[in-house]
Amino acid sequence: MSGRDSYVIVSMSPLPESFLKTLFAPYAGQLDKPLEFIVVTARDSKERILEALEKADVVIGDYSFSLPITAEMCEHMKNVRLIAQPSTGFDHIDIEACAKKGIPVANIGGANSVSVAEYTIMAALALLKRLIKAHLDVSEGKWSQWELMELGTYDLYGKTWGIIGMGRIGRQVAKRLRGFDVRILYYDKYRLPEDKEKELGVEYAPLPKLLKLSDVVSIHVPLTEETYHLIGERELRLMKPTAVLINPARGEIVDEEALARALSEGWILGAAVDVYSREPPGPDHPLIKVKNVNIIRTPHIAGATSDSRARIIQATVENIVRVLKGEKPVNVVNM
Repeated sequence: MSGRDSYVIVSMSPLPESFLKTLFAPYAGQLDKPLEFIVVTARDSKERILEALEKADVVIGDYSFSLPITAEMCEHMKNVRLIAQPSTGFDHIDIEACAKKGIPVANIGGANSVSVAEYTIMAALALLKRLIKAHLDVSEGKWSQWELMELGTYDLYGKTWGIIGMGRIGRQVAKRLRGFDVRILYYDKYRLPEDKEKELGVEYAPLPKLLKLSDVVSIHVPLTEETYHLIGERELRLMKPTAVLINPARGEIVDEEALARALSEGWILGAAVDVYSREPPGPDHPLIKVKNVNIIRTPHIAGATSDSRARIIQATVENIVRVLKGEKPVNVVNM
Protein backbone atom coordinates (compact mmCIF):
# COMPACT_ATOMS: atom_id res chain seq x y z
CA MET A 1 0.00 0.00 0.00
CA SER A 2 1.51 3.33 -1.01
CA GLY A 3 0.92 6.56 -2.83
CA ARG A 4 -2.51 8.15 -2.99
CA ASP A 5 -4.22 5.07 -1.53
CA SER A 6 -2.83 6.10 1.85
CA TYR A 7 -1.44 9.08 3.69
CA VAL A 8 2.33 8.78 3.86
CA ILE A 9 4.02 10.11 6.99
CA VAL A 10 7.80 10.37 6.73
CA SER A 11 9.53 10.56 10.09
CA MET A 12 13.02 12.04 10.25
CA SER A 13 13.03 11.49 14.00
CA PRO A 14 14.57 8.15 14.99
CA LEU A 15 11.26 6.56 15.99
CA PRO A 16 10.43 2.90 15.23
CA GLU A 17 7.64 2.39 12.71
CA SER A 18 5.80 0.22 15.24
CA PHE A 19 5.83 3.08 17.74
CA LEU A 20 4.45 5.51 15.16
CA LYS A 21 1.64 3.09 14.33
CA THR A 22 0.75 2.89 18.03
CA LEU A 23 0.71 6.67 18.37
CA PHE A 24 -1.66 7.20 15.45
CA ALA A 25 -3.89 4.14 15.95
CA PRO A 26 -6.49 5.98 18.12
CA TYR A 27 -7.07 8.49 15.30
CA ALA A 28 -7.60 6.01 12.44
CA GLY A 29 -11.37 6.41 12.55
CA GLN A 30 -11.07 10.16 11.92
CA LEU A 31 -9.22 9.77 8.61
CA ASP A 32 -10.52 8.80 5.19
CA LYS A 33 -7.37 6.84 4.29
CA PRO A 34 -5.03 4.51 6.13
CA LEU A 35 -1.60 5.70 7.18
CA GLU A 36 1.75 4.51 5.87
CA PHE A 37 4.97 5.30 7.72
CA ILE A 38 8.50 5.70 6.40
CA VAL A 39 11.36 6.34 8.81
CA VAL A 40 14.56 7.98 7.54
CA THR A 41 17.56 9.11 9.56
CA ALA A 42 20.89 10.85 9.01
CA ARG A 43 22.42 7.40 8.41
CA ASP A 44 20.34 6.89 5.25
CA SER A 45 21.56 7.81 1.80
CA LYS A 46 20.52 11.10 0.26
CA GLU A 47 18.73 9.17 -2.49
CA ARG A 48 16.58 7.21 -0.02
CA ILE A 49 15.67 10.36 1.91
CA LEU A 50 14.65 12.30 -1.21
CA GLU A 51 12.68 9.33 -2.54
CA ALA A 52 10.75 9.13 0.74
CA LEU A 53 10.03 12.87 0.73
CA GLU A 54 8.57 12.66 -2.78
CA LYS A 55 5.90 10.28 -1.41
CA ALA A 56 5.22 12.20 1.80
CA ASP A 57 1.98 13.91 2.80
CA VAL A 58 3.42 14.93 6.17
CA VAL A 59 6.99 15.08 7.43
CA ILE A 60 7.95 14.72 11.08
CA GLY A 61 11.17 16.66 11.68
CA ASP A 62 14.15 15.31 13.56
CA TYR A 63 13.98 16.06 17.28
CA SER A 64 17.67 15.12 17.59
CA PHE A 65 18.58 17.84 15.00
CA SER A 66 20.91 15.38 13.23
CA LEU A 67 19.01 15.53 9.93
CA PRO A 68 18.40 19.09 8.67
CA ILE A 69 15.61 19.91 6.23
CA THR A 70 17.22 21.80 3.36
CA ALA A 71 15.91 23.80 0.42
CA GLU A 72 16.79 20.87 -1.84
CA MET A 73 14.64 18.57 0.28
CA CYS A 74 11.76 21.03 0.02
CA GLU A 75 11.90 20.80 -3.77
CA HIS A 76 11.23 17.07 -3.50
CA MET A 77 8.19 17.55 -1.25
CA LYS A 78 5.55 17.35 -3.96
CA ASN A 79 2.56 16.62 -1.71
CA VAL A 80 3.65 17.68 1.77
CA ARG A 81 0.95 19.52 3.71
CA LEU A 82 2.91 19.97 6.94
CA ILE A 83 6.33 19.62 8.49
CA ALA A 84 5.65 18.86 12.15
CA GLN A 85 8.73 19.48 14.30
CA PRO A 86 8.44 17.68 17.67
CA SER A 87 10.38 20.31 19.59
CA THR A 88 10.35 24.02 20.29
CA GLY A 89 13.48 24.68 18.22
CA PHE A 90 13.39 24.54 14.43
CA ASP A 91 16.68 26.16 13.43
CA HIS A 92 17.74 23.01 11.51
CA ILE A 93 14.87 23.57 9.06
CA ASP A 94 15.08 26.02 6.15
CA ILE A 95 11.74 27.59 6.99
CA GLU A 96 12.02 30.25 4.26
CA ALA A 97 12.45 27.59 1.56
CA CYS A 98 9.47 25.74 3.02
CA ALA A 99 7.38 28.92 2.96
CA LYS A 100 8.26 29.55 -0.69
CA LYS A 101 7.12 26.03 -1.45
CA GLY A 102 3.89 26.67 0.48
CA ILE A 103 4.70 24.14 3.19
CA PRO A 104 3.85 25.16 6.75
CA VAL A 105 6.35 24.27 9.47
CA ALA A 106 4.91 23.84 12.96
CA ASN A 107 6.62 23.26 16.27
CA ILE A 108 5.02 22.00 19.49
CA GLY A 109 4.00 25.39 20.80
CA GLY A 110 3.92 25.45 24.56
CA ALA A 111 3.98 21.71 25.19
CA ASN A 112 7.27 21.92 27.10
CA SER A 113 7.10 25.51 28.36
CA VAL A 114 6.21 24.57 31.93
CA SER A 115 9.11 22.09 32.07
CA VAL A 116 11.62 24.70 30.87
CA ALA A 117 10.23 27.29 33.28
CA GLU A 118 10.58 24.93 36.24
CA TYR A 119 14.15 24.04 35.20
CA THR A 120 15.01 27.73 34.92
CA ILE A 121 13.86 28.60 38.42
CA MET A 122 15.43 25.45 39.89
CA ALA A 123 18.79 26.28 38.27
CA ALA A 124 18.72 29.88 39.49
CA LEU A 125 18.09 28.83 43.08
CA ALA A 126 20.85 26.20 42.91
CA LEU A 127 23.35 28.76 41.60
CA LEU A 128 22.44 31.44 44.12
CA LYS A 129 22.79 28.90 46.96
CA ARG A 130 25.94 27.29 45.42
CA LEU A 131 24.15 23.97 45.79
CA ILE A 132 26.46 21.96 43.52
CA LYS A 133 29.61 22.95 45.45
CA ALA A 134 27.94 22.32 48.81
CA HIS A 135 26.81 18.85 47.70
CA LEU A 136 30.20 17.87 46.30
CA ASP A 137 32.09 19.18 49.32
CA VAL A 138 30.01 17.20 51.81
CA SER A 139 30.10 14.10 49.58
CA GLU A 140 33.92 14.32 49.62
CA GLY A 141 34.08 14.73 53.40
CA LYS A 142 34.69 18.47 53.36
CA TRP A 143 32.65 20.65 55.74
CA SER A 144 32.63 23.95 53.81
CA GLN A 145 30.01 25.85 55.81
CA TRP A 146 32.25 28.85 56.56
CA GLU A 147 33.83 28.82 53.09
CA LEU A 148 30.39 29.01 51.47
CA MET A 149 29.35 31.87 53.72
CA GLU A 150 32.52 33.75 52.82
CA LEU A 151 32.02 33.09 49.10
CA GLY A 152 28.44 34.33 49.39
CA THR A 153 25.11 32.59 48.99
CA TYR A 154 21.95 34.49 48.22
CA ASP A 155 18.16 34.49 48.48
CA LEU A 156 15.94 34.98 45.47
CA TYR A 157 13.58 37.04 47.63
CA GLY A 158 13.85 40.76 46.95
CA LYS A 159 16.00 40.33 43.86
CA THR A 160 15.43 41.42 40.25
CA TRP A 161 14.93 38.76 37.58
CA GLY A 162 15.46 39.62 33.91
CA ILE A 163 13.66 37.54 31.28
CA ILE A 164 15.01 37.73 27.74
CA GLY A 165 12.15 36.65 25.48
CA MET A 166 8.56 36.92 26.69
CA GLY A 167 7.05 34.13 24.60
CA ARG A 168 5.35 31.04 26.01
CA ILE A 169 8.31 29.99 28.14
CA GLY A 170 9.14 33.48 29.36
CA ARG A 171 5.55 33.96 30.47
CA GLN A 172 5.55 30.66 32.33
CA VAL A 173 8.71 31.75 34.14
CA ALA A 174 7.07 35.05 35.10
CA LYS A 175 3.96 33.28 36.40
CA ARG A 176 6.05 30.96 38.59
CA LEU A 177 8.08 33.82 40.05
CA ARG A 178 5.08 35.51 41.61
CA GLY A 179 5.49 33.78 44.96
CA PHE A 180 9.16 34.69 45.26
CA ASP A 181 8.58 38.44 45.73
CA VAL A 182 10.94 39.51 42.98
CA ARG A 183 10.92 42.40 40.54
CA ILE A 184 10.60 41.04 36.99
CA LEU A 185 12.07 42.88 34.02
CA TYR A 186 11.76 41.60 30.48
CA TYR A 187 13.21 42.34 27.08
CA ASP A 188 11.60 41.19 23.85
CA LYS A 189 11.58 42.22 20.22
CA TYR A 190 7.88 42.92 20.62
CA ARG A 191 6.67 44.67 23.76
CA LEU A 192 3.58 43.24 25.44
CA PRO A 193 0.38 45.30 25.76
CA GLU A 194 0.21 47.25 29.01
CA ASP A 195 -2.64 45.11 30.38
CA LYS A 196 -0.64 41.92 29.74
CA GLU A 197 2.41 43.38 31.50
CA LYS A 198 0.22 44.17 34.48
CA GLU A 199 -1.33 40.70 34.47
CA LEU A 200 2.11 39.03 34.48
CA GLY A 201 3.63 41.54 36.86
CA VAL A 202 6.50 42.43 34.52
CA GLU A 203 8.23 45.63 33.41
CA TYR A 204 9.75 46.18 29.97
CA ALA A 205 13.41 47.21 29.86
CA PRO A 206 15.95 47.59 27.02
CA LEU A 207 18.49 44.77 27.09
CA PRO A 208 21.42 46.81 28.53
CA LYS A 209 19.25 48.09 31.39
CA LEU A 210 17.92 44.60 32.10
CA LEU A 211 21.44 43.18 32.27
CA LYS A 212 22.69 45.93 34.58
CA LEU A 213 19.80 45.66 37.05
CA SER A 214 19.10 41.92 37.16
CA ASP A 215 20.35 39.42 39.72
CA VAL A 216 19.15 36.54 37.55
CA VAL A 217 19.01 36.63 33.75
CA SER A 218 17.26 33.82 31.87
CA ILE A 219 17.17 33.37 28.09
CA HIS A 220 14.03 32.22 26.28
CA VAL A 221 14.36 33.34 22.65
CA PRO A 222 14.73 31.22 19.50
CA LEU A 223 17.99 31.09 17.59
CA THR A 224 17.84 33.50 14.64
CA GLU A 225 20.27 35.78 12.84
CA GLU A 226 19.24 38.50 15.30
CA THR A 227 19.77 36.41 18.44
CA TYR A 228 23.05 34.75 17.45
CA HIS A 229 25.56 35.77 20.17
CA LEU A 230 22.96 38.09 21.65
CA ILE A 231 24.87 37.70 24.90
CA GLY A 232 28.58 38.32 24.35
CA GLU A 233 31.44 39.86 26.29
CA ARG A 234 29.93 43.34 26.25
CA GLU A 235 26.62 42.07 27.64
CA LEU A 236 28.25 39.81 30.26
CA ARG A 237 30.37 42.70 31.53
CA LEU A 238 27.18 44.72 32.07
CA MET A 239 25.91 42.12 34.56
CA LYS A 240 26.47 42.30 38.31
CA PRO A 241 29.31 40.21 39.75
CA THR A 242 26.65 38.57 41.96
CA ALA A 243 24.32 37.79 39.04
CA VAL A 244 23.65 34.42 37.41
CA LEU A 245 22.79 33.51 33.83
CA ILE A 246 20.46 30.67 32.80
CA ASN A 247 20.44 29.43 29.18
CA PRO A 248 17.91 26.68 28.35
CA ALA A 249 17.29 28.13 24.85
CA ARG A 250 20.09 27.60 22.28
CA GLY A 251 23.85 27.48 22.78
CA GLU A 252 24.63 29.89 19.96
CA ILE A 253 22.64 32.68 21.59
CA VAL A 254 25.53 33.08 24.05
CA ASP A 255 29.16 33.58 23.10
CA GLU A 256 30.42 30.49 24.92
CA GLU A 257 34.07 31.60 24.97
CA ALA A 258 33.05 34.89 26.58
CA LEU A 259 30.85 33.10 29.12
CA ALA A 260 33.72 30.80 30.08
CA ARG A 261 35.91 33.85 30.70
CA ALA A 262 33.13 35.57 32.63
CA LEU A 263 32.93 32.59 34.97
CA SER A 264 36.67 32.01 35.38
CA GLU A 265 37.44 35.74 35.89
CA GLY A 266 34.46 36.45 38.14
CA TRP A 267 32.48 38.86 35.99
CA ILE A 268 29.34 37.00 37.15
CA LEU A 269 28.54 34.64 40.01
CA GLY A 270 27.49 31.62 37.97
CA ALA A 271 25.65 30.11 35.01
CA ALA A 272 23.39 27.18 34.18
CA VAL A 273 23.87 25.84 30.65
CA ASP A 274 21.52 23.26 29.16
CA VAL A 275 22.38 23.89 25.50
CA TYR A 276 25.61 24.10 23.52
CA SER A 277 26.72 25.19 20.06
CA ARG A 278 27.93 21.59 19.58
CA GLU A 279 25.91 18.78 21.09
CA PRO A 280 27.24 16.80 22.76
CA PRO A 281 30.04 19.22 23.66
CA GLY A 282 33.52 17.71 23.51
CA PRO A 283 36.17 17.98 26.24
CA ASP A 284 37.63 20.98 24.39
CA HIS A 285 34.38 22.95 24.65
CA PRO A 286 35.04 26.18 26.61
CA LEU A 287 32.19 25.54 29.04
CA ILE A 288 33.43 22.03 29.69
CA LYS A 289 37.07 23.05 30.10
CA VAL A 290 36.36 25.82 32.62
CA LYS A 291 36.97 24.51 36.14
CA ASN A 292 36.32 25.53 39.74
CA VAL A 293 33.45 27.83 38.89
CA ASN A 294 29.79 28.02 39.89
CA ILE A 295 28.30 26.32 36.83
CA ILE A 296 25.53 23.80 36.24
CA ARG A 297 25.92 21.78 33.03
CA THR A 298 23.00 19.64 31.82
CA PRO A 299 22.52 17.68 28.56
CA HIS A 300 19.67 19.59 26.86
CA ILE A 301 17.01 18.23 29.22
CA ALA A 302 15.22 21.38 30.42
CA GLY A 303 12.18 20.72 28.24
CA ALA A 304 12.49 16.94 28.02
CA THR A 305 10.83 15.64 31.16
CA SER A 306 8.75 12.46 30.94
CA ASP A 307 5.64 14.62 31.33
CA SER A 308 6.60 17.10 28.62
CA ARG A 309 7.61 14.37 26.16
CA ALA A 310 4.11 12.96 26.42
CA ARG A 311 2.66 16.42 25.75
CA ILE A 312 5.06 16.95 22.82
CA ILE A 313 4.06 13.67 21.18
CA GLN A 314 0.39 14.39 21.73
CA ALA A 315 0.67 17.90 20.23
CA THR A 316 2.60 16.61 17.20
CA VAL A 317 0.20 13.76 16.46
CA GLU A 318 -2.92 15.91 16.89
CA ASN A 319 -1.53 18.59 14.57
CA ILE A 320 -0.79 16.00 11.88
CA VAL A 321 -4.25 14.49 12.17
CA ARG A 322 -5.78 17.97 11.99
CA VAL A 323 -4.02 18.65 8.69
CA LEU A 324 -4.88 15.27 7.18
CA LYS A 325 -8.53 16.01 7.97
CA GLY A 326 -8.27 19.19 5.92
CA GLU A 327 -7.99 21.61 8.83
CA LYS A 328 -5.37 24.30 9.35
CA PRO A 329 -2.30 23.43 11.46
CA VAL A 330 -1.50 25.26 14.68
CA ASN A 331 1.84 26.57 15.98
CA VAL A 332 3.04 27.42 12.45
CA VAL A 333 6.36 29.29 12.53
CA ASN A 334 6.93 30.24 8.90
CA MET A 335 3.67 31.31 7.25
